Amino acid sequence: MRKIPAVVQNVLNDYIDLLHQLLPNTLEGLYIHGSIALNAYVNDSSDIDFIAIINRRLSKSEVGVLSEIHGMIASNYQNPKMDGAYIMWEDIGKLDAADNKYPFYNGGTLSFGAYFNSITWWILKTSGISIIGPEPTALRIEVDPLHLVSYVSENMNTYWEQRIRKIESSIEQIPQLATEEIDIEIEWSVLGLLRQYYTLKEHSIVSKLGAGEYALLHMPEEWHQIIREAINVRKGVKTEIFISDEERIDMALRFSKYIIRYCNRCFIQKHRV
Repeated sequence: MRKIPAVVQNVLNDYIDLLHQLLPNTLEGLYIHGSIALNAYVNDSSDIDFIAIINRRLSKSEVGVLSEIHGMIASNYQNPKMDGAYIMWEDIGKLDAADNKYPFYNGGTLSFGAYFNSITWWILKTSGISIIGPEPTALRIEVDPLHLVSYVSENMNTYWEQRIRKIESSIEQIPQLATEEIDIEIEWSVLGLLRQYYTLKEHSIVSKLGAGEYALLHMPEEWHQIIREAINVRKGVKTEIFISDEERIDMALRFSKYIIRYCNRCFIQKHRV
């Protein structure tokens, strides 16, 4: 069984206690997916990706209480941050649809809307950790590898392509950002796209760090600098690989466009055929 980092367990303990105190007889299950489940948790970087199973649809006032609970946790713990949704047992395995909307907490805000995709359920089914409730392998979760590949294909050619175009259109403003903001963008884009690459190639899921290490073994050497840069940012390692922010931004953009073209040519077009 994978060991949960102590700081994560502390957050979860306080979170569960608050739920029992302020919303008693509501929580029936709690599962962890994401980097923790993939054994790739990084201090001050990884989130606590969770799925909470509740025994009823929450009223507006109860959702307000839920928001207060997350506010208290956030005030007590700067990191790790929580990111997850509240569903019932019958909702497990459902994908985003017009009628599949749930309360979810992300980025410090409790919202209501679509949350789940094939990646979430794949990780929960294959690597998820039960905090409360049956083991994930006992849950009724069916994720076809072809559906996983289809989701990633669409995501790469919508979200990721649009994101890269947006960054490129505002390239003149990017060097004015703080170095820490540029770090975040490079980590998110390079390792995020490499996770997509891994899924399309291996029909499975890997962590951001795992995707970076995998890419160093499979990607042309000309891209290794920016891949190592993204890995170092993720790990919090301070090393001087590039002489300027402009240089690393340029390579990150070129690599992002390259990996999208590469995946479309080598995996996505073949899959469509």
